[in-house]
Amino acid sequence: MQTTTFPSVRALDQLLDDLGAGAARRRQLHMVRGELDRALERGALPIGARRSLQRLLEEEALGPYVRLGESGALRHRRVEGKFPPTSEATNKARRECINLLREALGMSALRLGGGEIPLQPAPEAATLSALARQLDQYLTGPMSPAQTRLTAVLALELDTAARSGELVELRTTDLGENNAAVYVERRPQGGGTVEGEWVETSALTRAALDRWLDVRKDFLQRAHGTSKLWVSLWMNHDGVLDDDGHTTIRPPGMPLEENGLVTSYRVGRLRYDGLRQLLPLKLEALRRAVDAERRRTAP
Repeated sequence: MQTTTFPSVRALDQLLDDLGAGAARRRQLHMVRGELDRALERGALPIGARRSLQRLLEEEALGPYVRLGESGALRHRRVEGKFPPTSEATNKARRECINLLREALGMSALRLGGGEIPLQPAPEAATLSALARQLDQYLTGPMSPAQTRLTAVLALELDTAARSGELVELRTTDLGENNAAVYVERRPQGGGTVEGEWVETSALTRAALDRWLDVRKDFLQRAHGTSKLWVSLWMNHDGVLDDDGHTTIRPPGMPLEENGLVTSYRVGRLRYDGLRQLLPLKLEALRRAVDAERRRTAP
């Protein structure tokens, strides 16, 4: 078990725990984690990168890290008594891991000496249809609680084009009979009049909600009960420290906050087969694509 004195690397450890990856990629990610920790120990990166994972993964910190890494100076052991430059294959894996981590935080890809990275186009109608088919395929087999929740979130997003803040405010009482409709309160960005509307749900969304509501019941039994549609799946804390430096532990089944919803999107995009090619980096970009398609096909 690797230890570190830097809060940013501890946050990176948590991200790696949550990030689904194959065995080979996981080894590469842990190589990058170790190199970043050693770069911080040497004082080679900006001070802010010690405290914040976001700062650690910004170009200001990653530029010098990549140069040091490629030079071999961040190797954890000598090769024939020396620290030779790393191979091109290792350099390529390092760049890919960097962008994988940035994607998990909703950050765009970087070109760090590895050639041009094509920009990801905004989802078009055909991509949205492909996403619906992928979600429908998920529903035909077993799913983890996290995948079940994300499938329901994405299906509902395809129907409603709701903002993340609107999605997280949904309650079970906002669902119509047999989940055939959902009541969404539209909250304009930057303020304005809140307007509610009932949106008819698709067969995909009704099936996804049925699966999620069954899972949700099990988690509510561990908490105090809530009418919020989306609930947490893991124990966490409320982020408020008392005088002794302790925080209140929250059990699974508590209302999911907006940041948790967005994080589940980012992690799920990378974790579940088929989603990375269909989903943009950010949930908001998906919302805009769905909204544009709804407007285009409106009578």
